Amino acid sequence: MPPPGGFEAIKYKRNLPFRGPSGLVILGGVMAVCAYGFYRVGKGNLEKRELQREKVWSRIHLVPLLLAEGDRDTYRRQQAALEREREIMKDVPGWEPGKSVYNNPNHRSAETIVVI
Repeated sequence: MPPPGGFEAIKYKRNLPFRGPSGLVILGGVMAVCAYGFYRVGKGNLEKRELQREKVWSRIHLVPLLLAEGDRDTYRRQQAALEREREIMKDVPGWEPGKSVYNNPNHRSAETIVVI
């Protein structure tokens, strides 16, 4: 005969402990991390663009200085070449240093043209 009040209930349900956050919580966390990463990439792109613009403008502002330095160097080399020619050809009567050896007024020596 059963005891008074009946038998104790049979525990047939699975007793699984809580095993971490749900899939939606993980998905939300991944999306938040990705959103923050894209935000940082965007900020980095803006910074890189600003540095590139600054580099371009600094180069634009340095061009006249570099051209003037090149012109001074060219002038110094040309004067040194004329002085060497004058020293080498000092014993030749009628020699003019720097004068073209081509007796043609249409001949011009190569000129450097800088196009910016």
